[in-house]
Amino acid sequence: MRRVVVTGLGAITPLGVGVRRTWQRLLAGESGIVSVADRGSDAAEQAQWRSLTSTVAGIVPTPSPSGPRQSSHRPVDNGLWHPGDWLEPADQRRMSTFAQYAVAAADMALRDAGWQPSSSEDEEMTGVCIGSGIGNLHDMYATSLAFDRGGYKKVPPLFVPKILINLAAGHISMRHRLRGPNHAATTACTTGAHSLGDAARFIAFGDADVMLAGGAESCIHPLTFAGFGRSRSLSTSFNHDPPASCRPFDADRDGFVVAEGAAVMVLEELEHAKRRGAKILAELRGYGCSGDAHHPTAPRGDGAGALAAMRKALRQAGIKPAEVDYINAHATGTVVGDAAEAAAIKTLMLGEDGVGEESKITVSSTKGAIGHLLGAAGAVEAMFAVLAICENAVPPTLNLYKPDVGARFNFVPREAQKKKVRVAMSNSFGFGGTNASLVFSALD
Repeated sequence: MRRVVVTGLGAITPLGVGVRRTWQRLLAGESGIVSVADRGSDAAEQAQWRSLTSTVAGIVPTPSPSGPRQSSHRPVDNGLWHPGDWLEPADQRRMSTFAQYAVAAADMALRDAGWQPSSSEDEEMTGVCIGSGIGNLHDMYATSLAFDRGGYKKVPPLFVPKILINLAAGHISMRHRLRGPNHAATTACTTGAHSLGDAARFIAFGDADVMLAGGAESCIHPLTFAGFGRSRSLSTSFNHDPPASCRPFDADRDGFVVAEGAAVMVLEELEHAKRRGAKILAELRGYGCSGDAHHPTAPRGDGAGALAAMRKALRQAGIKPAEVDYINAHATGTVVGDAAEAAAIKTLMLGEDGVGEESKITVSSTKGAIGHLLGAAGAVEAMFAVLAICENAVPPTLNLYKPDVGARFNFVPREAQKKKVRVAMSNSFGFGGTNASLVFSALD
């Protein structure tokens, strides 16, 4: 089986545009979660936002409306998102916001990797695997209303291309003439992890030498918050204090916080990367998947599905649980989900009898800082696992004051920690009981 390494990273998150800015702010304990109570372009939409039970979200920062606009294709390193920095006006009209985020993150990752296929063979052996959980809810909602009011002629010609999940991968493929596998996963909140794992398998089995892989999401819309709110999934107790709202593993947690953004990795076959002198950030050693077969939205209380995914990933990697230095948890801040994952991690690391030192288990959830990016979450958090290996730093779990699960774990509460990290695991779990774990290591 061919080995797969990470050679490039790109990201857009609520902490800013760019990997370095996001990572620095994350380690500094800053939050990208803000209030959305005052959003809306007209009175009717403003009333929708104000009527919601949860009015906090992780929002990609944008320039002030009164600030200067940037000219096309001249990215400015201020950490703010402006689509004109990356896309021509015509492309902006053709793409949903989640696809725009994916295109920009892919551009960053390719530049970071120093990879731009120039020959026909290179183009055929470079592919894309990028998915989304919900994608473009705004156009579905607006077009449904327009069709109901005005019929056939009110439906925009670009409606279907703008709502298809696989168009993020499609636009990246066309933009860079990548004719390898063109694939998109959509598995709720496990999407980003599945995209990375599936892409790694394309490389391992020889279908590609290089893959751009990850996830993108932008569904900051009242209907999103209403839907998750009606299912009692969202945090509602901290609308007055948005940065405090996402509280993974904390006794006061009361639900997750919706967020947006994208992350893309360049994955590459090891020998291909060596031949071109690429900078190798980490090796993707293991990928494990499982299904809970239990409930549409809730995990099993014992975390059996999560445990199975982690065990499979480690088995594929040839790594023992005791060799794992850091786990980036899926933990979203829900009462049941966080407890189930903590139980699974304890069983994985200490065995069924629970004999061992819990304090040596280093786990953090970065959702405390950025919220839950849904289909992009697995890709963003896998990126954090890779950066932990590169920089021997573990990002904190913000808002953790009173852990009520895995009480003796090192949850990295509120402040980043320096730690030698050779092996890191990233977990992602989604509605429908779909689970995935990724194992990264420093290159031997």
